[in-house]
Amino acid sequence: MAEHDSGIDFELEGDYVELNQLLKLVGLVDSGGAGKALVASGEVEVDGAVELRKTCKIRAGQQVRVAGTTIRVAGSAA
Repeated sequence: MAEHDSGIDFELEGDYVELNQLLKLVGLVDSGGAGKALVASGEVEVDGAVELRKTCKIRAGQQVRVAGTTIRVAGSAA
């Protein structure tokens, strides 16, 4: 049975968002601290590679994957 991959589209307000904050903003964790713990566990991939830097800067065009969910990051239309 194939794992269902859900996707979330996230629009940046500025140049970047820190990885732990992105996880919080899209609702995958309840706090920035929980986001840091999730990243430290090795469960988060950025553009297909495991990312262990909790405050890694995520910019438009990147994809973050965690627990079967892909977050697609887009720039603001401003």
